[in-house]
Amino acid sequence: MSIIYTKDAPNPVGPYSQAIIKNGFIFCSGQIGINPETNELITGSIEDETLQVIKNVNAVLKAAGVGFENVVKTTCFLDDMNDFQAFNNIYAKFFVSNPSRSCVQAKLPKGARVEIEVIAFK
Repeated sequence: MSIIYTKDAPNPVGPYSQAIIKNGFIFCSGQIGINPETNELITGSIEDETLQVIKNVNAVLKAAGVGFENVVKTTCFLDDMNDFQAFNNIYAKFFVSNPSRSCVQAKLPKGARVEIEVIAFK
């Protein structure tokens, strides 16, 4: 088992790692829209926040030696399902391989409106 850490994604806000590699799978913890340079949650549109989340996910995947094309499963959390279409428009630009996905409404940490966790295969 290997623990993945990159300074290009936010530090975990609790007792967990950014990702774990085990038996060829990469299990990435959920990422929210925190800018890793400022450690502040992105404010603005749902699109802006979603883009930051995706940048954070990409940084963790890159640190694990893979990319979006290796993602086999995503779990997406939205604070408000009314943001689904705007979120989906950004999401679709990056997850072009159409991995399996769940999307649910949830109360998120730090007042975030979007969180994405992924499982990828190395």
